[in-house]
Amino acid sequence: MQVMDAVAVRRWADACVRSLDANREAIDQINVFPVPDGDTGTNLLHTMQSALDALLRSPISTVGEALAALARGALAGARGNSGVILSQVLRGLAETVQEVSLVTGSALRKGLQRSDELATAAVSKPVAGTVLSVLHAAAEAARDCPSDELDEVVMAASRAGAVALADTPRQLAVLAKAGVVDAGGRGLVVLLDTLAAVITGQAVETPMDAPLLPRTPESLTTERESGSPEFEYEVMYLLDDTSEEAVGELRVSLNLLGDCVSVVGDGASLWTVHVHCNDIGAAIEAGVRAGRPHRITVARFADQIAAQASRFVRDRSIVVVVSGAVDLFRAEGATVFDLATSSATPTDLLSAIVSTRARHVAVLPGDPDIREALDEAVAYAQAAGQDVVVVPTFSPVQALAALAVHDSSRRAGDDVVAMAEAAAATRRGELAIAADEALTWVGRCQPGDLLGMLDGEVVLIEPGPSTAESLMDLSCRLVDRMLAGGGELVTVILGADAPSGLVDVLEDHLRVTHPEVEVTAYPGGQPDAVIFVGVE
Repeated sequence: MQVMDAVAVRRWADACVRSLDANREAIDQINVFPVPDGDTGTNLLHTMQSALDALLRSPISTVGEALAALARGALAGARGNSGVILSQVLRGLAETVQEVSLVTGSALRKGLQRSDELATAAVSKPVAGTVLSVLHAAAEAARDCPSDELDEVVMAASRAGAVALADTPRQLAVLAKAGVVDAGGRGLVVLLDTLAAVITGQAVETPMDAPLLPRTPESLTTERESGSPEFEYEVMYLLDDTSEEAVGELRVSLNLLGDCVSVVGDGASLWTVHVHCNDIGAAIEAGVRAGRPHRITVARFADQIAAQASRFVRDRSIVVVVSGAVDLFRAEGATVFDLATSSATPTDLLSAIVSTRARHVAVLPGDPDIREALDEAVAYAQAAGQDVVVVPTFSPVQALAALAVHDSSRRAGDDVVAMAEAAAATRRGELAIAADEALTWVGRCQPGDLLGMLDGEVVLIEPGPSTAESLMDLSCRLVDRMLAGGGELVTVILGADAPSGLVDVLEDHLRVTHPEVEVTAYPGGQPDAVIFVGVE
C-alpha cells in the first residue's frame, strides 16, 4: 500500500500485539538493561494491548484519530521505561498526521522524526546502545530515503533499525558482557518489522540472534542510562491537574530520589510518571505537589516474575444483546448489552464485544433491527483478531434457548452450531402495544391496540385501550396460535407492563387446551413488549 488509513492503523496495532506476544518471552530473556528484571517484552506487550484496546473503544473516522487513540491508550497503560518510550513513539506519529487524511511516505518520515524527539526527551539521561539508538537510526534512515513511496520509506526505517539493534552491544558494556542486543531496541524492531509487513504485504523479520559486532574500548566504560541495582522499587502513576512548570520541578525532585526518571505527556493534559527509587512515599509526594497522581503502581524488582501476558484473558464468551431481562442472561454467565439503556451503535456494540477479553465470542442478538450495526461492530472486532460469530437469534426467547445448550467443553464451532439449531427450533412470539397506526397482514392497527406477533409478523389485533383481562386473553390466544404447529415447552419472559397473575392464567389455560406442554416464565422487565413467548 502507498497510503495508510484508519483501517490500516488498526491492522498494524493488532499485528503489533500478536508479534509482541510471539516475541515476549525471547525479549524478556535478553532484558539486562537498565535493570535485569526480565520484563521488557511483557511491558511492551501490555502497553501495546492498552493502546489497541483504546483504539477499539474509540469512535474512529480518520487516521489521525486512530493514531491519537493508540497514543492515549499507550500512555495510560504504559509499563516500565519501554512502555513509556513506546507511548512517545505513537504520540510522535499521531502529532504529525492530525492535519492529513492519509499516512504517506512523507508523513511517516516526519512522524518517525517527531517520535525520535519525544522519546529522547522522555529519558533523563539518554545514552547510546538503547532503544533510543534504534529509533534514532530508523528516523534518520526514513529522513534520508531518496523516495517518498510509503513502502520504501518504511523498509529503509526497518532495515536501519535492525542494523542499529545489532550495534547496541558495541555501545553498551552490559549488553556486550551478556552477549545480547538491547531488549527495548529489539521490541521496537518488532514494531517496525510489523509495520513494514502490513504496508508491503510481505513478512519482514529481524532474527533474534542478530550477529554481534566486535566490542570497542568505549563500550567497556559507557555509563549506564539508569536503573542501577541500588534502587529496589519501580514507581509509576498518571498525573493531571498540573502545569509545565510543576512538571519540570517534579523531574528535578525525582532525579534526586532515584534514576530511570521519565515524565511524559500526551500533548494535552495527561502525564505518565516513572522512576526507580527506594523511597516510594517521597516519589508519590512529589507527584502530589505537582498535581493529582492516580493509578499508582509500585513494583519491587526482587519480586518481579515475568508473567504470561495476553490480550485475551479467556478462551470463550457469550454476548447477549437484548432489551431488558439483564439479570436473567447474566445469571446464565453471559455478558449482556441492554438495548433499554444503551444505544445500539457500532461503537457501543464493539466495546461490549472487546470488553469480554475473550478469544472467541458468540453474539446472540435479541432484536433483528440491530443487525446492520452489529455486523459493522463484528467486522471491526474480527479485523482486530477476535473470533466473533453471530448466532441467528431474533428474540430474547431464541437467545435464551441458544444459551441453554451452550457448552464450553465443546469445540467452539460445534457449540455455535448447537446454539443456532436450538434457536432455529424455537418459534418466537411477542405481545406488544402499538405505538403508531400501521397496516398489518391482519388489518390496520391504531395506537394503543394490542398486537400479537408471531415470527415478526402481526397475527392478532385487539383494539385498545388495553386492560389486564385483554392482555391475558390475547396472551392465551397467541400461545394457542403458536402451538398449532406443535410444541413441548413454552417460555415466557414478562415485560414491565405484564399484569400480575398472567402466568397463572396462561398455565390454567394450557392445562386444559395443551396438557402435554410445560410452561416456564421469567421476569424480564423489558419496556418494549408485554411478553416474549418462545415455543420449542
